[in-house]
Amino acid sequence: MSFKAFFSATGSILLFLAAMASMAPALCAQTASATAAGAVTLDSCRAMALANNKQLMMSRARIDKAHYQNKEAFAAYLPGIDFAGGYMYNQRELSIFSSDQLLPIKTFDPATQSYQFNLVKNPVTGEPIKGPDGQYIPETVALIPKEAMTYDIHNVFFGAITLTQPVFMGGKIVAMNKITKAAEKAARELHNLEAENVIYAVDAAYWQVVSLKAKESLAESFVNLLDSLSTNVHLMYDEGVATRSDMLSVDVKLNAAEVDLTKVRNGLVLSRMALAQVCGLPVDAAFTLADEDNLDTAVQELVPTATDSSAPDMQDVYNRRPDLRALDAAAEVARQQKRVALSTMLPNVALVGSYSFSNPNMFDGFSKKFKGAFSVGAMVSIPIWHWGGKYYKYRAAEADELVSKLKIEDAREKISLQVSQASFKTQEAYKTYDATMENLRKADENLRSANLAFREGVATTDNVMAAQTAWLKAHSEQVDAMIDVRLCQTYLSKALGTLAD
Repeated sequence: MSFKAFFSATGSILLFLAAMASMAPALCAQTASATAAGAVTLDSCRAMALANNKQLMMSRARIDKAHYQNKEAFAAYLPGIDFAGGYMYNQRELSIFSSDQLLPIKTFDPATQSYQFNLVKNPVTGEPIKGPDGQYIPETVALIPKEAMTYDIHNVFFGAITLTQPVFMGGKIVAMNKITKAAEKAARELHNLEAENVIYAVDAAYWQVVSLKAKESLAESFVNLLDSLSTNVHLMYDEGVATRSDMLSVDVKLNAAEVDLTKVRNGLVLSRMALAQVCGLPVDAAFTLADEDNLDTAVQELVPTATDSSAPDMQDVYNRRPDLRALDAAAEVARQQKRVALSTMLPNVALVGSYSFSNPNMFDGFSKKFKGAFSVGAMVSIPIWHWGGKYYKYRAAEADELVSKLKIEDAREKISLQVSQASFKTQEAYKTYDATMENLRKADENLRSANLAFREGVATTDNVMAAQTAWLKAHSEQVDAMIDVRLCQTYLSKALGTLAD
């Protein structure tokens, strides 16, 4: 697709969007000052679009999101403090014994110098007596009632404050911090890329308006030429020196020119609406452009640069291109993702400290009040065997890293080709402009000669209309060439990464 066809299609899309767009809710101060001045420059249109574009607003929000994620990743270096607490109601009480307990009692025997159980003895033999269960029968016992070992746990309150300090997580925390930093950088570069796209769209809409304004003036001049010719032919017809066919041919041509003028004016109105929508203005905003009646000067400012055919330093181009910088950030993310995958195969070490408490508590017997204690320790997690799952995850991350590197190489090749194409197109646009200037001089002279010959009676109305048509075509091609010069220069700046400078 040629540049002219591309920008024509872009203009059609912009016209459709402008016709479907709703009224913008508010204008920024810069917008109000620009329209109040009566003439809006290209730089003003760019500034308004950059301030009001919704896509840029979303990309700014993505930058904020990436920044906060970076802050979140940095917080993993610091100790985490958590609190957990709860309440539990239990239906039953807790009892250690199922019934009252009878415990045998020992007394000190001086003869053996030890404690001996007090047992019931046979009065005849003096031997301890066994009961039906085969156990000796104690003479005295200590009673422990069941109620004494029953505890009220109907209402239990508990809680703990825990501090966890990561010591070594296999490099995961460091990698995640680098990932989030790279993600924030990528978000900023994508924002810059979107800003370039907005500027490019503004330039296309701006010069579309300028082009149609120039063609409106051209169409008006063409209508005036045909109107003058029609008046002369009607006078000649009244005097009998021109035929009715000559008069009708001129009238048909004049009507067609008036229709074309109406189409150009309608297109100009819609193009202004499209530009207003891109800039964030209401679609019915009334404004004029600084270059509407100054297209020749705007193009002449660029013509001297046509002689500069030196090849750009591609390394500088790569460094300036935001899309390539975004790919570099994505490659860094892929590298750190591989580091994260590796960390799953390494030990993790953390220090843990906590203060836990409960009511009731058992620190000094069973007590129905809050009481707690501190505890500190270390936690180590060592992966041993996962059937190769973690290793395969690491290999997959390696493949992602390779893909990101290949994307950068592919992008560099395409950027180099894009710069070459843009340079050739720009040089071609300048040459076309020079050719149209020469054709314009010839068309003006041809029209002057045709009018002179017609007045002297040696040329027909068809000759004059043919000269007028050639004159219109030459001027129209000159306008298209001038617009191509501006747009090709914009495209070249975008390819070189200098559009937003």
